[in-house]
Amino acid sequence: MRVVLIASGEFALPTLAALHTDPTVDIPLVVTSPDRPGGRGRRLLPTPVKTRAAAMGIPVVDVEDINEPDVIKRARECRATVGLVIAFGQKIRVPFRGVFSGGCVNLHASLLPKYRGAAPFQWAIIRGETETGVTVFHLVDRMDAGPILATRRTTIGESETSSELHDRLAELGPDAVRDVLDQFDGGAVPAGRPQDDSLATRAPKFTKQDGRIGFDRTAAEVVAWINGLWSWPGATCRYVSVDGQRQERVTLARARRGDGVATGEPGAVDSGGRIHALDGTVALMELKPEGGRVMEWRAFVNGRTVQAGDHFERITE
Repeated sequence: MRVVLIASGEFALPTLAALHTDPTVDIPLVVTSPDRPGGRGRRLLPTPVKTRAAAMGIPVVDVEDINEPDVIKRARECRATVGLVIAFGQKIRVPFRGVFSGGCVNLHASLLPKYRGAAPFQWAIIRGETETGVTVFHLVDRMDAGPILATRRTTIGESETSSELHDRLAELGPDAVRDVLDQFDGGAVPAGRPQDDSLATRAPKFTKQDGRIGFDRTAAEVVAWINGLWSWPGATCRYVSVDGQRQERVTLARARRGDGVATGEPGAVDSGGRIHALDGTVALMELKPEGGRVMEWRAFVNGRTVQAGDHFERITE
């Protein structure tokens, strides 16, 4: 089966690798996003998919707008059964989807119809879900709303971060995609199962501003935001010593619910190294000082001589 891959982000890499080694699949073309400035030098960097596909010897085209006539022509020339979309980031309209006999299918990092949008696994953690997964569905005009062709499920760990969950979900992709490609065998186009729009929830992308958090919410909510925002945009706040002489911006990287009830002000550190929220405490596990590397909370406590009365506050400027 000939499959055109339309993808940019790292989430697509396990599926690309699996399809590349599958003797029943031929990838005549990969469509990806253009090189973008990145890194400390802000030099142009290719997408992860472009780098990997080029190393595999697969033809790659990067496009600002996938719906341009010349891109559609190039895709049509591939005579592929299906276009497989993963972590691409552009709206794909009917003329492009129509060049494939089976249309386009999308691998999405949630159990649709929950968490339609650009940040599904982050919001799953933030909203306190204990289970999530991936969905392959027919691409339609409405975002993440097409008929479902396959799903794979997994539990979310108690202190699992969105970065870790991203990688685990990506590894579920190849099996779900292989299931769907089998459904196209013999030239049939599977109908799929319609989504129940009444159960749909949104998962909009984050901005850097969204990462500025405080401890003026429940302990469960604080933990969910910390784990859900790592590694982008990161739950950022300011550490302040009890005497006000030391202040430092930090990004909180991992946390779990702490023992005990809240007896201090939200954000205050107690004698056990726990941080108080509205209804309980937060046991910080890892954090990243501004300009530094991720470190364990205990190392931060020892290095800064953190003591009871020190606190974490929301950054407002």
